[in-house]
Amino acid sequence: MESFSSLTSLVLPLPLADIDTDLILPAQHLTNVSREGFGEHLFERLRQDHGSPLSDERFAEAKILITRKNFGCGSSREHAVWAILSGGFRVIIAPSFADIFTSNSGKNGLVLVALPEPVIEQLLVKAAKADLQATVDLNSQTVTFSDGSEHSFHIDPFRRDCILHGYDDLQYILSHEKEIDRCKKEREKQEFYSTLKPNRGISRRQELISIPLHIKNTMH
Repeated sequence: MESFSSLTSLVLPLPLADIDTDLILPAQHLTNVSREGFGEHLFERLRQDHGSPLSDERFAEAKILITRKNFGCGSSREHAVWAILSGGFRVIIAPSFADIFTSNSGKNGLVLVALPEPVIEQLLVKAAKADLQATVDLNSQTVTFSDGSEHSFHIDPFRRDCILHGYDDLQYILSHEKEIDRCKKEREKQEFYSTLKPNRGISRRQELISIPLHIKNTMH
């Protein structure tokens, strides 16, 4: 996962509420088994409207999207997040986000910034002029706009740490390999069993994230 600490970009306004995952990525494109290749289908139906900011060349380089409440509702498909990232966006600003979409975003490094609805409405108007820029700083958890306004936002501390370091869930576990080994050794001193060495066919990655398959009773 690509790390993220701060980003300054033009803001693309999408003044719609309740944008669901099917509108983000239509279901007929869920055939790819990898995370790549979904960006070309991002907001496909909305892009067919030539009056949409998504089809406006002035926003072609925008990496920050601002929209209305309940973004990402609908199905639990993680592909929607993959499509957004593949389409070039790293930050979504909205009053609220669907719960499962929020979880999927954090695990893939997509930064979600929740701001009050009245603030969002003002920013949507300003962004429509194609000259609103924003700087999102994950360290300070602030977003600063080119109109001079600054707002703080909340993000789960664990997810914040993972995104700052570029860790997905497994990479986070592997980053604590030394601590895991030390804990296992200390625990074995206190338990009446010990773990066997893994089979050669089991990788170090699998060893760290799985429960040992065998135990050896050392009681006498």
